[in-house]
Amino acid sequence: MTKNNTSSSASGWTGMVQVDDTALAVTDTGGPGVPVVYLNGQFATQGYWRKVIADLGTDFRHITFDERARGKSRKSADYSFATCLRDIDTVLTARGVERPLLVGWSYGAYLAAHWASRNPDRTRGAVLVDGAFPYDWLDDAMEKRIRTLFRRMGWFLPLLRPTGLTPRMTAAQQADSNIEIGVISRERELGPVLDNITVPTRYVVASGTSFGSRGDEQEKIRTSLDAVTARNPHIRVSAKVASNHGALLRKDFRAITDAVRETVTAGAPQDAQHR
Repeated sequence: MTKNNTSSSASGWTGMVQVDDTALAVTDTGGPGVPVVYLNGQFATQGYWRKVIADLGTDFRHITFDERARGKSRKSADYSFATCLRDIDTVLTARGVERPLLVGWSYGAYLAAHWASRNPDRTRGAVLVDGAFPYDWLDDAMEKRIRTLFRRMGWFLPLLRPTGLTPRMTAAQQADSNIEIGVISRERELGPVLDNITVPTRYVVASGTSFGSRGDEQEKIRTSLDAVTARNPHIRVSAKVASNHGALLRKDFRAITDAVRETVTAGAPQDAQHR
């Protein structure tokens, strides 16, 4: 059950959507345009989408929200992927959104892929931004590396929380979340999810490294898309850009907005059937 604490204006809506033991900070620009729901990077906030939203403009209705303990959202006892996936439904219900286009970056791309795969009749399409690559990158050594990295960062993470740059999660909780996505990324786990997608889906792929990666590790992971697009005609790579994983939303936002428009166009016949 959800309860909304809101403030509104003629141009849109902002408020807290209560769910379980927490509340999610949600922003909805409103308007009659195609609804787009943005799903953030693992520890990012809705503000990261600012340039994408500005470039798409008022032809679209933009819905952003901070995941649990990120940004202005409150802490929770549950930060699992399954719960984050259910929170999408909570936000859609609270805002009365039907058949959105999902745009997910990094961790958010996994959420978008899973939600689109499970809800084809409720999804207009998906744009997956440098995430949702089915690749077995997690092993015992990598798990140890992740835990060590977050343990070493643990002393200064609380210092950054007032700036909004880090979530209100412990270092151990952040490591657990990273490791969980490693399990979800495995080809035997994610491959069938992507194969089951039947709505227009476009990837925007970055270049180079991501946080915590070394050398060409991330580029190897990205090569797994070749098999995905060969198996599923609904999924295509819209662009491969020069920016690295962390700079993509800021430097190559137009590649994302191009992919959004491409996906809407590809789904136009399907949209007509739903009218």
